[in-house]
Amino acid sequence: MLLPTPYPTEFTPGLCLAGGLLIGVSSGLLWLGIGRIAGISGIVGGVVQRVERDWRLAFISGLLVAGIAARALDVAPVIHLQASDPLLLSAGLLVGVGTALGGGCTSGHGVCGLSRLSPRSITATITFLAVAILVVFLTRSIGGF
Repeated sequence: MLLPTPYPTEFTPGLCLAGGLLIGVSSGLLWLGIGRIAGISGIVGGVVQRVERDWRLAFISGLLVAGIAARALDVAPVIHLQASDPLLLSAGLLVGVGTALGGGCTSGHGVCGLSRLSPRSITATITFLAVAILVVFLTRSIGGF
């Protein structure tokens, strides 16, 4: 099925390919254009710290506009979060702490670092995936979520 479905867990090759191409092209253009890595945590962190804000705000604006456009064109999946606001806030804070400890996030390490064959990014990405698998296993089998 090439068109989106109301279930974000269903595989839609066309949208996956389009999304992957957009991520790859935007990451490549940022790297080739200004020599910066498209790591979202670093980009947002730079905005907060008021470092090179113009390109960072433009990049973040592009992310927001793409999401709004996807919703307007009815190609964004409908996502229903089944967690409380305090749990979501706690999860977001833990992700922030993890990106600080890991020296970057999945977009910086997983997309940009792996494409450059960075040993640090390979290690970080393996760690991200291993921890994610463990957390899903624990929450689904032991935690009852």
